[in-house]
Amino acid sequence: MIKGEGTRGRLVAATRELVEAKGYHGTGLNEVLALAGAPRGSLYHHFPGGKDQLIGEALTAAGQEVDALLAQLTTSAATVGDLVRALLDALADRMVAADYAKGCPVATVVLEVAGSDGALRELCGAIYEGWQRVLVGALRDAGHESVEDLAATVLALIEGALLLARAGRSRVPIEQTSRRIDVLLGS
Repeated sequence: MIKGEGTRGRLVAATRELVEAKGYHGTGLNEVLALAGAPRGSLYHHFPGGKDQLIGEALTAAGQEVDALLAQLTTSAATVGDLVRALLDALADRMVAADYAKGCPVATVVLEVAGSDGALRELCGAIYEGWQRVLVGALRDAGHESVEDLAATVLALIEGALLLARAGRSRVPIEQTSRRIDVLLGS
């Protein structure tokens, strides 16, 4: 391992942990440093772009984790309905394990930066677009029509279900949404 790589990784992991639960504005750099066990100088050494660069890298890592899950589910799920249910279950399990402090790893930040023209908003948009492309491909492969619209609808249902589940501290919205997605996809 290259010297400093461990510290950099700990800073990204700590930021991801905090930003998913607290959002952009609720995540302070002192808290990141304390959770990562890193000295202040290492933050500016590894992330000369400051908080936005650090949060951007944490969001990228979170997006890549969901990308990997989607890739695995795309090859292992028998149907697109199975893929979506498995994705919902995995995200719900993660949320419950975090005692409802986390839902979608991108949503907390995008809600705060959506009104800006900044790089973080663009990054969040690109992450969502990537997930939607995977759904488009799975829906197309399954023979569905209007796959762009259907993929956007499915992604919106997933995001909404996670938000409602987090707000109500209950898996019920996830289960309800899963059943409606089954009907929508004809599963």
